[in-house]
Amino acid sequence: MVLPVVVVIAVLVLYPLAQGVFFTFTNINEGNIANPVLDRPASYDVVGFKNYLNVLSGGESYGAFWGTLVRTLIWTFACVFFHYTIGLGLALLLNRQVRGRSFYRVLLILPWAVPAFISAFAWKYMFNAQYGIINQVLRAVGLPDPVWLGQSSWALVSVIIVNVWLGTPFMMVALLGGLQSIPGDLYEAAEVDGATPWQRFRHVTLPGLRSVSSTVILLGIIWTFNMFPVIYLVAGPNPNTRILVTYAFERFFSGASRDYAIASTYGVLVLSVLLVFATVYRRALRKQGEVW
Repeated sequence: MVLPVVVVIAVLVLYPLAQGVFFTFTNINEGNIANPVLDRPASYDVVGFKNYLNVLSGGESYGAFWGTLVRTLIWTFACVFFHYTIGLGLALLLNRQVRGRSFYRVLLILPWAVPAFISAFAWKYMFNAQYGIINQVLRAVGLPDPVWLGQSSWALVSVIIVNVWLGTPFMMVALLGGLQSIPGDLYEAAEVDGATPWQRFRHVTLPGLRSVSSTVILLGIIWTFNMFPVIYLVAGPNPNTRILVTYAFERFFSGASRDYAIASTYGVLVLSVLLVFATVYRRALRKQGEVW
């Protein structure tokens, strides 16, 4: 029964992954890869761990791995932090009995329902330095109007804003489901004991959301760490928004000689970082009594 699924996964995932890992131990690029159209055989060589040493030591020509990793961590932490905090705030509001609650739920889930590329292009136009509505509003109230998508740190702020807009609805829906699963008796008992709203939130709501929160935070970190469309569609190949995934894409698909070996090395390093983080995160949750 599971054989068809195993075969599909092996063909679509395991084989490309194994091939990518193999490429990291070679010097393969566009000039020495096999090309049946030109009747050219493969002429790349096995170089061992040379690519890993070049990347981790900052010796490879197009940029330093560690600087890109730091930017990736900043991008990931900022996005997941705002995803969770804004999503939790909206979930708390929608969990209350308010008029028009169903309408607000549909309205707030729209950014998640709209295709990402449409939202990205819309935000890119709004961030336009000359014609975008954001700078027009800033100029109207007498505030500075930066070049959002230029060669400055504002570009990273811009893509973080867009990704927060796109990812918050998922957090809101997941946390809203967690809130509705917390028994109301706990809140009533805490209120009878004289607990303040903050104490009820801290000692009832947050512990009740622990299992949901741990899962969505892990998923959010993995998805954001590997987020490619938002950055590339909004800011393009901008050094100030370059993270590990977009840099691997640049090395694989751009340049005079596409360096498949270095691009594969970056891909394997991204996978390794996420595997290490997921393992440590899971062990920390087990110590807190969470088993999943």
